[in-house]
Amino acid sequence: MAKKVTMQQIADYMGVSKFVVSKALSGKGGVSESTKEKVIKAASQLGYFANKKTVSSTKTTDASPEAASKQSVLVLMPNVRFQTKESQYWGRIVDGISAKLEAVGLGMMIVMEQSVDHLFQVLQPNAILGLIGVGEISSPVLLEIHHLGVPFVLVDHEDPLIPSDTVFTNNYDSMHRLTNYLIGIGHKRLMFMGAPSYSRSFYDRWTGFRSAVEEQGLVSEPPASLLLPLEGYEVFGEQIQEALEGLRQREAMPTALVCANDNIALDAIEVLRRMGHGVPEDVSVSGFDNIERSYMSTPSLTTVNVPKELMGARVVDKLLERVTKDYDATEKLLISGEIMYRESTTRALKTSNGEYAESI
Repeated sequence: MAKKVTMQQIADYMGVSKFVVSKALSGKGGVSESTKEKVIKAASQLGYFANKKTVSSTKTTDASPEAASKQSVLVLMPNVRFQTKESQYWGRIVDGISAKLEAVGLGMMIVMEQSVDHLFQVLQPNAILGLIGVGEISSPVLLEIHHLGVPFVLVDHEDPLIPSDTVFTNNYDSMHRLTNYLIGIGHKRLMFMGAPSYSRSFYDRWTGFRSAVEEQGLVSEPPASLLLPLEGYEVFGEQIQEALEGLRQREAMPTALVCANDNIALDAIEVLRRMGHGVPEDVSVSGFDNIERSYMSTPSLTTVNVPKELMGARVVDKLLERVTKDYDATEKLLISGEIMYRESTTRALKTSNGEYAESI
């Protein structure tokens, strides 16, 4: 059995005092945020969190309806990056969580802030069964939850420093299949639109796209030429227009834009229209997530359906497994997405000799 990593070992590794390490890992203050992040990172690298077995007074092996009815689950969904109940994406995940909890006789409390101090005001380990984190949550907050020994599962987010069970859509495989479909209908010049660094889901979608393009031998330039990165959260029109105007000036317009999510794709369609390009006649556009706007738009959007309510239900299942089963290894559950073939994509234009055009 591996020996437990101690605070002194972390201190020696970093060249700081044990007092600094203790303060940073306790979450009680006394050190700067930058120092706390460095200590957390060092502790993770040394295996401190992996070796530390958390014990919680909230953990129970009694899964009876009588016991469950007396407890609630805390749903933490910080209001960052438009992570709200009103979101067509995040809101549906919360709907799935709520429906599943109701079905098993558990209550739900939603916390929309990411402040550690505020979390401690509402987080009473003895009063909750566990915690579900929806979307991006900061490492310091997850560390505090870890220290309290509260069982928790994350949906559509993972933290490289804090081990936890996670639930995701199979973003890589879904985007790989969607990209191969576009290549199969003649598109040779494809570009991915979105920032891989935005989230783990975006990164996996980018790698799925890039792998499909490379496997088909369509990369003759550096991989960066396949990517149109965007900054920000949900309003992208100006950035998209600037990027596409630059491509048009260089006569390098793609025949297909493969977007990291539906919001980006719908903004791209509007920009292409303003520039005088038809969708899909000139440029095919695809999205990801299958939010309501995707099938209500004109043209309706080819996309990947993320089973959002199912993800919510399955994260509840994972939490109940974590609470009632005694095991240490964390698990990552991937749920398959389904391609929705709609009006925003079509076969690539052909040249006079019958070959598919590489650009419009």
